[in-house]
This record gives sequence, structure tokens and C-alpha cells, in this order.
Amino acid sequence: MKSSRIFFILVFVTFLSYFSRADEGMWLPMLINKYNMNSMQKMGLKLTADQIYSVNKACLKDAIVSLDHGSCTGSIISQKGLLITNHHCGYGDIAEQSTVGSDFLTDGFWAMRPEEELPIAGKTVSFLVRMEDVTARVLAKVKPGMDEGERGQLIQEESDKIIEETEAGSGFDVSVESMFEGNEYYLFVYQTFTDVRMVGAPPSAIGKFGGDTDNWMWPRHTGDFCLLRVYAGKDGKPAQYAKDNVPYQPAYFLPVSTAGVKEGDFSMVLGYPGSTDRYLTSYGIQEKLTLTNPADIKAKWAKMEVIKRYMGGDEQTRIAYAEDYAYLANFWKKSLQESKALQRLKVFDDKKRLEDEFEAWVNQNVDRKEKYGNVISDFKTVYANAVQSRTGEAIVYAEELLMGSKILYSAFQTGELASRFDSADFNEMVISQKARAEKFYKHYNPYLEKELLRSMLELYENNVASDFIPDVYRTINKKFKWDIGKYVDYLFEKSIFASEASLMEFLEHPKKKTLEKDPAYVAVNSFIASYMIARLSQMTDEDKFDHARRLFIAGLREMNPDALYYPDANSTMRLTYGSVKPYKPADALFADYYTTLEGVMEKEDSTSEEFIVPAKLKQLYQQKDFGKYADNGTMRVCFIATQDITGGNSGSPVLNGNGQLTGLAFDGNSEAMSSDIKYDVNLQRTICVDIRYVLFVVDKYAGAGYLVDEMKLVN
Repeated sequence: MKSSRIFFILVFVTFLSYFSRADEGMWLPMLINKYNMNSMQKMGLKLTADQIYSVNKACLKDAIVSLDHGSCTGSIISQKGLLITNHHCGYGDIAEQSTVGSDFLTDGFWAMRPEEELPIAGKTVSFLVRMEDVTARVLAKVKPGMDEGERGQLIQEESDKIIEETEAGSGFDVSVESMFEGNEYYLFVYQTFTDVRMVGAPPSAIGKFGGDTDNWMWPRHTGDFCLLRVYAGKDGKPAQYAKDNVPYQPAYFLPVSTAGVKEGDFSMVLGYPGSTDRYLTSYGIQEKLTLTNPADIKAKWAKMEVIKRYMGGDEQTRIAYAEDYAYLANFWKKSLQESKALQRLKVFDDKKRLEDEFEAWVNQNVDRKEKYGNVISDFKTVYANAVQSRTGEAIVYAEELLMGSKILYSAFQTGELASRFDSADFNEMVISQKARAEKFYKHYNPYLEKELLRSMLELYENNVASDFIPDVYRTINKKFKWDIGKYVDYLFEKSIFASEASLMEFLEHPKKKTLEKDPAYVAVNSFIASYMIARLSQMTDEDKFDHARRLFIAGLREMNPDALYYPDANSTMRLTYGSVKPYKPADALFADYYTTLEGVMEKEDSTSEEFIVPAKLKQLYQQKDFGKYADNGTMRVCFIATQDITGGNSGSPVLNGNGQLTGLAFDGNSEAMSSDIKYDVNLQRTICVDIRYVLFVVDKYAGAGYLVDEMKLVN
């Protein structure tokens, strides 16, 4: 009995260390009253649960929005629908509005009057109306022992019914989302607005200061923000863009604090984190370190090298490919730093200990062995097959090639016409393809694309297992004697997708045979076929993996029912909280919790586009002309806190204990880049731009003080 008690004490301590840290967790707002309020109030929260999340009255959640269905987060900061998010979240929109003559990426943009605000085509802003636990209904027909296919079909059918019932006549967007890998299900109801306009953006020398060099690093000195505005029809409801639409009047908007933050202050974030994998096993980490992350790093770097070289050649290409390059650079560095952090923090060892303890707990009881006995062995089998076949690696390279080569991606998007030539809506599809092409080829340099495709074809051939090499390489061998360069020249010479003009000519009189024989279309289908072979190889073990993962999480929660668990991020609204706090990134190093404008001047390097400081910003600094936004005469720029965030949280409001806006979350620190898999209380920090720096830039730098006047400033 004594040894048994010791075992359970060890298990309890282990699981508390995994899932109950005060600063860890991405919590569903509707459940914070049950799980988090006591802890939050002890740390400094002054609000009630209803003031954060409520269905019946205006609250914080009504000011938090999902941008483009989960790509970033934003928040409403005025009664006139003024929205704030990160500069990097609006980067593509800023680039889309830019031309060589009006380069808003370089110069910034400020609408000094409402009529100067620029409509952003395709932009969406979604407000959460409510969420609801529908687990009991979704799983009502599911029986123990049911195979995964049947189980999934029953769940999908019931989810579809719930969605249909909820959407009926409401005008809302509705989804049912899985939590804890299929152990629970929640309904989410959104109201989505499509008339969104650009209001203000600082130049990249402020909004992207530090560039790729400083990305994922602390200290940071980046004014990572931009301002948008949500418009509605005159009835206050979502409406397509129209000149006579009116600024949206929100149920709630965030007051803006000018008091700043200090070490130890309570701090929370509400937002839409995209994806985490906190329940990943040691086997998954091994695959990530040896196969998928190295492939991702290598593929993205190959594309970045080509794009960067051409971006330096002319202004049009620089603007056209700015968003593509920024995206690649961001995730290339993330994968690189994630691998380093996983190894440095010995996350594999931690996960292995957890799995060993889980198995020991399972084996102490016959019923547990019956239910959970195969979980860890199934994981081992699935990952062993994946490593041996190298399917994950093939999938990474295929996705990077198909999504990264614009000529192939254009062929992929237009390819849906091939099976629809006799359909009733064919003409409508052609019109849609014309509109897509007109926009698509604005960001297209054929010389760059030629070199990019050549580079990616060579990379794929040299790094992917022979089982997943597509038939198009036989063509390269037979017709072009393995000369990939000649094959690419041929493809660009003969393909209708090589230019906007040739594609538009085809779409005027589309012929099925022309499309099916097009070399780019043939190449796309060849790669898709190999991609599907890799995916089917994965899917052979997918049911076993899904079953094991669901049982593993259920077993963890059963094993330690007193611990607080949270589901992995999945682009649904979450709350995370912690405190403003410095950290030690490594031995003999100390990182303070804030940076100042002095640091911007110290980093200035006129020979590097990443560290150029605008002349007016230098002048304001030299004159100490910080207005009412200074902190004892110092202009603070960024700060860090211990909240638990990931991609999708970009642009999330950082709030103090009174629910007032103190900053915007925009990054994490490289030392904790394993955070999507394991939170580290000593290292993980959320990097935030101080809202006072935002106000300073808007007011003193841009001269757009009328926007500040729109906000509710509190001290």
C-alpha cells in the first residue's frame, strides 16, 4: 500500500506540473468561472466572469474578433467600429493597396478623413455570439468499441444537424468543434462582417522594425500594429461593401489604458489561437525533429533564397512578393527555433516519462488495461511506420511545391473546371476564375517563378523517398534528359498559366482538352497523385492514431481528475492569463520586461532595411516629444508577460486586471519555441507592443490624433 501511495503522489505531482501552472492554459471563456476565476482574482483580476464572457449582456468577448476566420485576432477600440490588430496581420492588405507610386509598406498609410479609408477586398471580421457544450448530443449515438469510421460519420451527421438548426434564419456562421481530440464538442456561433477598411498603418520601419533578424526574439522594438474599421449596413447588420454603409456600433469596445504596466501586474489575453499540440507524444516529437521540421526548414529556405534575390531587383517585385516572403521567413524561423528548443529543453524526455507513468497507471487495473492498454503501443506502431515510409517528409515537400509555385498553384485552382464543363454553373465558375486570375497575377514575376519552380523540383527529387516521386519526373527524364531547367522553360513557354494574358485568353473560350493537356496542369495532377499516395499511406494508420490519441487524453484526465486540463488550440476563442515578468534566457543573461525608444536608436543601421529608423521618429526621440504617452519621461515600446499564446493570437488585446487595453500580443520568444508542444513557465513569454507606443505613433508621428480622440483613454 505504501508503494502504491508513493506512485500516486508522483503521478499527481507530474500531472500538476503539466497542466496546472498558473500561467499555462488556453481556456474556453464560458468555463472560466468554473476553472479559473479564483486563480485570476488572486493574481489581480478585478472583473467578474460575466464581464469577460456573457451571452446576455455586453462584455469583453464582444470586443474581440477573429480576422479572416482565424488568421489573426483584433479588438474593437471605439464606438465607431475602430479595430486594432498587428501590422503583420494587415501586411498582405497593406501590400495589396500599395503600388510603386503609393508604397504604403514603406511610407505607411493614414486616412485623415473617413472617406479616405480604403476598402479591403475579401477581409472578414467575426464576432463570437456564443458558445455551447453540445458533447452529450453529438456523442449520443456513439458506442464503445465502434470503429473510427462509423464513429466519425455519426458525429458528423449530428454536428451537421446542430449547425443547420442553429443557422436557420439567423444570418450567423456556425460550427461545431472537437475538443480534447473528440472527447468533447462545442458549438460556436459567429456574426461575420465583410465591409472592412484600412484606416492607418505605420511604415514598415516602425511596424516591422527588426524584420526577420529580430523575429521570435526578445528584446524587441517593433510597433507592430495597424488600424482598420468595421462597417455595417444602416440596420447595423453585416453588409457587402457600399459607400453608404456606416461604421459598426459594437455591443462593447475596449477602454485604452495609458497607465502602462509594471513587473508583477496581472495580464490576460483574449484571442483566437490557431493550433497547439500539447498532447503530442515522444514519438511525434522524434518524427518532428528528424523528418518534418528539417523538410519544412529546407523547403522554405530554398523558396526564400529565390524570392529575396528577385525582390532586390525592382520595386514592383518587392511589393508583390513582400507578403509571401514574410510568411515564409516567419515559419522558417519558427520551425528552426522550435527544433532547437525541443532539444534544449529535453521535451522528448519529459514526454517519455509521462508515457511511462501513464502505462504504469494503466497496468495497475484490469479495466484500465482493457480500455487503455494498447494506447502507447499503437502510437509506437503508427510513428514507426511513418518514419520508415517517410510520408510526412513527402507531404511537406509536396505542399511547399504546390502552394509555393504560383504557376502550379494557378493550375491547381483553375483545374476544378476540368470536371465541370457540362455543369449548369460552368459559366459562373469561369467568371469567378477570371476575377481570381486578375487579382492573382498582380503578384507574379515570371522570371522569379521560373527559378522558384526549378529550385523546388530539384529539391523534391533529391529529398523525397522514391515511392513518392511523381510521374512528371519520367517526362523530365525522357524528353529533357533530366535537365529540369529545360523542362521548366518548356512549361512556361507552353502553359496557359504562365501569364494572365494567356489564361484570360483560354477562359474566353475554354476547352477541356486544352486544359487537360496543359503541362502545368499535368504537373499539378502528377504531384497531387503522389501527395495522395503519401496521404493514403498515412491514413492506413490514421484510425489507430485517432483512437489512441482520444483515449490517451481521456486516460490522462481520468488518471488525475483534480488537475485542470484545457483543450488544444483550434482557432476558437480562448483566454490566457499570467503576469508581466522578466526572465533569464540563458546562463548569466537577464532579460528585463520592457524596452524603450532608446533601444530603437541603438539598433539603427541605415545599411539594413530591417533597422532603418524614420527621420521623424528620430526627431521626436531627440526632442523627447512623447506627449502624454511617456512613462516618467521615457517612451516604452514593448513588454513581455507570461500568457500562453500561439499563432492566431497575433493582434490579440493584452488586458490589465480592469479589462483595459495595455498592449497587443505579436510574438513569442525563441527560447520557448517548443511552446506549441510544451509550455515552460520559466522561459515562455508573450511579446507585446505597449499601447502607449501605439498612441504615440498615431498621434505624434502620424498626426492622426483624431483617431486617439475616438478612443476611451483611462489612466
